[in-house]
Amino acid sequence: MAASCALVDTVNADDSAIQDLVNVDVITSEGQFTLQLRPDVAPDTVANFLEYVRSGFYQGTVFHRVIPGFMVQGGGFSSELQSQETRAPIRNEATPSLPNLRGTVAMARTNAPDSATAQFFVNLTDNDFLNPNSRGAGYAVFGKVVSGMDVIDAIANTETGSRKGMSDVPLQAITIESMSLVKTMAP
Repeated sequence: MAASCALVDTVNADDSAIQDLVNVDVITSEGQFTLQLRPDVAPDTVANFLEYVRSGFYQGTVFHRVIPGFMVQGGGFSSELQSQETRAPIRNEATPSLPNLRGTVAMARTNAPDSATAQFFVNLTDNDFLNPNSRGAGYAVFGKVVSGMDVIDAIANTETGSRKGMSDVPLQAITIESMSLVKTMAP
């Protein structure tokens, strides 16, 4: 983990000139998957996500909303479904050039376009209705799963129910055990 922390420090969240791709290894109670982030398309969203990764925020949070054929969402609640304190919301960087396709990762938000904080979701299918268009601001995609989509699919196939007033919650907690960064050079 110390090596990961040192690497994170080289990725300055305030540097709007970041053009290198960054991979984030996510280890969950169901297995590992890797996200490749796109700071070239969604710089503020990637910087926000990396700040949460850097602080260790995601460790111990769960995938709290799982809807097969749609998406799996996590990053905001403890295993007891207690909401985690977040930083201020960020602006929505949804763009038609990075649509909500199967395997992409996007920021979750409320009905207000600029309300995303820490929660994210992985699309299980092409979700065109989540893209920005004449009907709405859309949901900001900021990367994609480059390995471990089978883990995402396994999460999607877990049994869900209602807990603490929330629906589509996995009956057995699926925990994010750690996230670490691996910087890669742009192609």
